[in-house]
Amino acid sequence: MSSLLNPCVAHRGASGLAPENTMAAFHAALAFPFVQWMELDVQLSKDGIPVVIHDDTLRRTANTAGRVNDYTAEQLGQMDAGSWFAKSFAGKGIPTLQQVMEETIGRCRLNIELKTYGGRYPGMEQKVVDLLYRSGLQHDAVITSFDREALRRVREISPDVRTGLIIDALPWTLAEELKRMDASFLSIGYTRVSEALLEDMSKANVTVMAWTVNDTSMIKRLAAMSSSLMICTNYPDRFLEAGQ
Repeated sequence: MSSLLNPCVAHRGASGLAPENTMAAFHAALAFPFVQWMELDVQLSKDGIPVVIHDDTLRRTANTAGRVNDYTAEQLGQMDAGSWFAKSFAGKGIPTLQQVMEETIGRCRLNIELKTYGGRYPGMEQKVVDLLYRSGLQHDAVITSFDREALRRVREISPDVRTGLIIDALPWTLAEELKRMDASFLSIGYTRVSEALLEDMSKANVTVMAWTVNDTSMIKRLAAMSSSLMICTNYPDRFLEAGQ
């Protein structure tokens, strides 16, 4: 076990050890008992099903032309989203959010990033919230996004589901903005994290997650600022090393 008290978040699963946002990456993360959270990205398939993939196009991770919403969830699940990482992961498909929930429920909490800029996926907020309620996870997950409008829609749909803003900047109005949005979670680029920021967010009852920290010495440095700081990494094994 790691001696660090900070919550460890596996970024797109253990994406330094297995192909990102595949069940292989999520299973790899679950192998580390100190991984309390997993961050993942959600888009909508052609048939309106929340699927787990970062890019809105398929070329990088599935070596396929077109966009995610050009294909059904079943077709996406049959694609090869693993070979680009290593031949041993050939045939690992693009999972649905429901599949990931079923594998992780009771074992790890989910930070679900909505990839919905400019209303690209109408109705996605409702679909994701519905999945959380059906799984009994409405109080046990967080929905995050760069898109403030998406977070506003989540809050309109549900008073229960926690929301969080993703940002890689430090506007002086940040605490006020989060309060206005009724968002109690901040996902921020790790270079922006300071003890002053953590103090301000603590006063505002906002949980802070730093992304994406893959250097062992930086993990140690951030962990020393506050044990409440969530540390998001592609390499849970390096988080373990930082705590030894």
